[in-house]
Order: sequence, then C-alpha cells, then structure tokens
Amino acid sequence: MGQKYSTIGLIGLAVMGKNLAFNMADKGFSVSVYNRSFDKTKDVLAEYTSESFRGFEKLEDFVLSLESPRKIMLMVKAGEAVDQTIALLLPLLSPGDLIIDGGNSHFKDTQRRTKALEEKGLLFLGTGVSGGEEGARFGPAIMVGGSETAYSLVENIFSAISAKYIGQDGKSEDCCGYLGSDGAGHFVKMVHNGIEYADMQLIAEAYSLLKEDFSNEALSQIFAEWNKGELESYLIDITKDIFKKKDAETGAHLVDLILDRAGQKGTGKWTGQISLDLASPIQSITTAVYERFMSARKDERIRAASLYKGQAENGCESNFAASQKSDAEKKALVEEVRRALYASKICAYAQGFSMLLDASREENWNLDFAQIAKVFRGGCIIRARFLTELAKEFDAKADLENILLSPLFSATIKTYEKDWRSVVSKAILQGRSLPAFSSALSYFDSYTTKNLPTNLLQAMRDYFGAHSYERIDKEGFFHTNWGE
Repeated sequence: MGQKYSTIGLIGLAVMGKNLAFNMADKGFSVSVYNRSFDKTKDVLAEYTSESFRGFEKLEDFVLSLESPRKIMLMVKAGEAVDQTIALLLPLLSPGDLIIDGGNSHFKDTQRRTKALEEKGLLFLGTGVSGGEEGARFGPAIMVGGSETAYSLVENIFSAISAKYIGQDGKSEDCCGYLGSDGAGHFVKMVHNGIEYADMQLIAEAYSLLKEDFSNEALSQIFAEWNKGELESYLIDITKDIFKKKDAETGAHLVDLILDRAGQKGTGKWTGQISLDLASPIQSITTAVYERFMSARKDERIRAASLYKGQAENGCESNFAASQKSDAEKKALVEEVRRALYASKICAYAQGFSMLLDASREENWNLDFAQIAKVFRGGCIIRARFLTELAKEFDAKADLENILLSPLFSATIKTYEKDWRSVVSKAILQGRSLPAFSSALSYFDSYTTKNLPTNLLQAMRDYFGAHSYERIDKEGFFHTNWGE
C-alpha cells in the first residue's frame, strides 16, 4: 500500500511545475500533484513512476493526501489564476497550513495575498524560482519572501532542490534563501529578470558589432574564450552554442534564420514601471525592454530602413567593415567589444542592485545584497562568475549604495572606459543601434557627474510652475519672478 501522507503538494503541471515536482521527488520527498486537467496529471504520473509520487483528480483528495501542516506550492500562471486557485483551496485548509506561490507574481499581489491569508490563520510565501526547465528539474535559484515561520516549514525542501554553487574551496552552498517579508522574494525575482533583459540585450549588441567581421564558427570561438574569463556566465555559454547550431532542413546556421522580433512575458516591464514609483534610475534595463517593443515593429522598421539607412555610412568611414581590417585589427576589436560589454554589464547590475536598495528602504525589507548575489550564482539565468565578486564587495561593505563605488569595479571601469567609449562612439557615427551599451555609458556618466545641468531644469520649472528651487549658497527653498 502506498504512503498515506505526502510531504508537499504541487498544483500546476506545466513545464516548471512538473520539473519542480520531479526534483522534489528525486531528493526523497513524497509529493502529491494536481492539475486542473487530469489528463495532464496522468501524463506526468506516466513519466515519473514512484509510490511516493502521487497524482489526484479531485482537489479535495489532493489536499487530504498531505501531512499537517499542509504545504502546497502553486505553479500556475501569475495573476487571476493564482487568486482563483487560492479561493478553491481555502475551504479545504486548516489554520497553520502554508500556500507557496512559485510563479512570477507581482510583488504587490504577493503582499495583498500574504495579508489576506494571515488574517485567516494561513501562511503564505511568495517565492521566485529561476532557471527555466533545466533549473527546475535539477536545481533552480530560489528567492523566498514571507514570514520566517512559513519558511521554516519548507526550508529543508528548498535547500535540497536548489542549485548548488561550488566555491574554489570546494564548499557547496545552496542557491536559495529567505530574503524578507511578504513580497521580497518576488520583488528580487522581478529585478533578476530585469537584469536578465539587460544582460541579453548587451550580448546581442556585442554580436551586432562583431558579426560582419566574423563567421558564426568564429563567433562561437570568441564567446567560448570570453567564457573562460571575467565574462564567464550561463548566457555567454549558451550563446557560444547558439552560433554553432545548424538548421536540419536547410543546413544554414539557425541563428541567421530567426526573425528579429523578440517576445517578453512582463517581468521586465514591471521592473521598469516600478522603478518609476521608486525614482530608481535603471536606464539599461528599461532600454532592453523598449528594444523588445521596438523589435516587434518589424514592418515599420523595414520601411524606415529603406528611407534612412545609408546616410550615416556614407558620411564616415566604417570602422567595422571586415574588408578594412587586418587580423591584428580584428583581434583588437574583439577585446575592445569585450571590455565594453563587461563595463556595460557592471552598470546594468549596478542599476538592478540600486533598485533593490531603494525597494528595501521603501518596504522595510532589510535585504541582504551579498546573500542575493550568492543566490544568483547558480541555477538562475544570470548566473555568472561576476556575482562571486559582487558578493565579496557586499560582504566587505553591506551598506554599499552602488557597486560603481566599490574599489574592485571602479578599477575595472577606469581600465576599460576608453574602449567602452570607443565602441559606443564608432557605432553612433555609423548609425548602428547600440541602445543598451549607450544607456549604460550614459548612466555611468550621469552617476559620476558632480554637477548636472538640472539646475537650469529647476529654473525652468520655477519659471513656468512656481515649483521653487534650492540654492548652493544657502538653505531652504526659493521662488523667483523670472519675467520681471
């Protein structure tokens, strides 16, 4: 006879939910699963056969199969589906039971749900899970928000299924952690996704600077070399593989056959929207989101290109044309682009972590930024060698306001700045689209400018709207009748 009670239950058996359930079962936990469509449940049960892995057709039977206090993880579509599932569960649960939302929910929804469920005597965790299908199956990065009491009920499970980071000393560390109350986990996951947008856009722009000079095979080798150094990351690693992939039908490189119209699922957009509420400048992240929107306007871009392109190229000598470069010049270009990419990456992460600081202060989360960087080191999409260095910087100075102020990264930027500016300026002169590189450099320039021209902006605001201004030579706020 099978086991009477399961350790944890999971609702929602799409790709992420199914693989998380398999991961839990692999680690020795008994798991009950439920899906709105029982046919999907049957398919999953056929794929993973074990007495400790059980599926149920009725939600009531699913809930009754769980040990007390019940622990139920939701892997359903963010938004209304989460609220609907919670509403169905409520009559079946008892005080002290725990619901875990493992989807990409908006952190404000998580805050609302946490409060509503706690008023009913139930526990709730908003949990960011990153790593895609492979991560869910073999070890994701897990970012948890809610009460510490709620986290204590599943800490052993999340620890077991999370990705492991192996340090130079051979020590294994879990890529999961309790980050703070209510929406902290989902907020950190959202910013992770925003950084991911920027990181991917930067890589794509580096590709755009090199592809006219190098074959796809050569690009794969370049990215493989980059992946041995400070740019080592999951995204660089998969990019080297992408350049090698051939289309089975045509024999052409698959990347060359893909339409340049990118999709997005909303978390990047949320990051941009919330940054406005927090007054947190994240130019590189929002630029990456806007570029996906721009990519969708394919037909318009084709018409605009026929109208305008050629003007910039005719006005100046191309610095990127393959026919004009020797092997030594190509090698120099690769290093120049690599440095510009890394400097831009530092600025993108600076923006993301600065936004986390702003939110932590606003929501009283007391986020541990070294811990967050450590959670990001394995399992998640932005995992990279860079994060180990970032964690060290926050360990050394927990109240670091911006990583551009850290000794390590400021030294790198100073070394790479000339090449960074060279790449951006040449691209602009040639009419090449380099928005993420450019916005990262603009962010750096604004952040490192002692006196911005916003004194004039304040004067204009006071002129037309009597908004007042501050002075550099005395305290207080002042208004002037400018037209007199």
